[in-house]
Amino acid sequence: MAATPADRSPESTLAFLREGYRFISTRCERLGSDIFTTRLMLEPTICLRGRPAAMLFYDTERFQRAGAAPKRAQRTLTGRGGVQGLDGQAHRDRKGMFLSLMTPAAIGRLGQLVADEWRARIPAWEAAGPVVLYDEVACVLMRAVCAWAGVPLAEREVARRTGQMHDMITGAVSVGPRYLRGLLSRRRAEHWIGDLVERTRAGTLAAPEGSALRTIALHRDPRGRLLPRRIAAVELINVLRPTVAVDRYVAFAALALHDHPAWVDRVRGSDEATEWFVQEVRRYYPFFPVAAARVRHAFDWQGHHFPAGRRVLLDLYGTNHHPHLWPEPERFRPERFAGWRDDPYGFVPQGGGDHLAGHRCAGEWVTIELMKQAVGLLTTAMRYRMPPQDLAVDLARVPARPPSGVVLDDVRRAG
Repeated sequence: MAATPADRSPESTLAFLREGYRFISTRCERLGSDIFTTRLMLEPTICLRGRPAAMLFYDTERFQRAGAAPKRAQRTLTGRGGVQGLDGQAHRDRKGMFLSLMTPAAIGRLGQLVADEWRARIPAWEAAGPVVLYDEVACVLMRAVCAWAGVPLAEREVARRTGQMHDMITGAVSVGPRYLRGLLSRRRAEHWIGDLVERTRAGTLAAPEGSALRTIALHRDPRGRLLPRRIAAVELINVLRPTVAVDRYVAFAALALHDHPAWVDRVRGSDEATEWFVQEVRRYYPFFPVAAARVRHAFDWQGHHFPAGRRVLLDLYGTNHHPHLWPEPERFRPERFAGWRDDPYGFVPQGGGDHLAGHRCAGEWVTIELMKQAVGLLTTAMRYRMPPQDLAVDLARVPARPPSGVVLDDVRRAG
């Protein structure tokens, strides 16, 4: 039995918070191994990166999600009792509920709603002077996904509800006031959505057939029971929040167009080039840093021992930048996706494995569609200037985004 390399620090939580997306890869490179052990959040943890590691990590016979995510992440980001922490039949049933919403026609409708909202905002951006793209797009996405999901949202509520989605995202990796703000926003959002669920069930709110609100409110588990009010609210927020989180990818796409201007003309009018560009944005820029699981039963793999109950982290960012998988991984080269076929273990920006049986994000197709819409709108529907600003992406900050939020000036409609 080979000895698994170890990070010798007695406790690495502060180092993880300090180094962010680079934490696992830095140690893998130093130790000359794609697997090592460490201590995080006061417990032994195994860290992995790379394609073989991802194939192992998404083996549902060996790993489970129950009890894997830190409680602070459940209290803010994912919500307690959501699909991310389920296993077996319960997970397949809940995941099937989400995937039923992800038909090509439904995804296309959401993409069109986002495009319509975006175009409707351009006159206001023209009149406003400098605008922060990240902030503006977040509200565009919130309006669109609520309309798509059947969630009533008054215009006066848009900024507040969008802010709650952001608070839940940032609170999971924060301490102090930001974490407390995430807790409060989670509580308020669950109360808001829980009321809508109950009104839908009572028939006093006419949620459209096939909408996320109606589907989740009326979903029954394998034993024929409606989801508890709070769990239904958690799952509907698991539709809204990840859609708003695409604002980070949109900001990164605008940054990539700025840094690689030759691609502006290449993506105009070319679905193929836009697809390559979007996928490279998802590979190159940071989104989720890691995924977590726990070992179901003790086993050995490639000479390494995995004790029962041990927490395991898969480095998503590091796998997407692994030099054995991606030649010149630190270069932005969309053409690498020419002729590419989906690899659910080598390309894992939103998790890997099978969408239904595993824990790969059910909204991945939505992310791609909305990014393609955004790239098309940035390059064909509007013209703008990017004034001097801080665009350096800090990989120590989780979740990362350009510090300025990508400021646009002199915005005007194209043509």
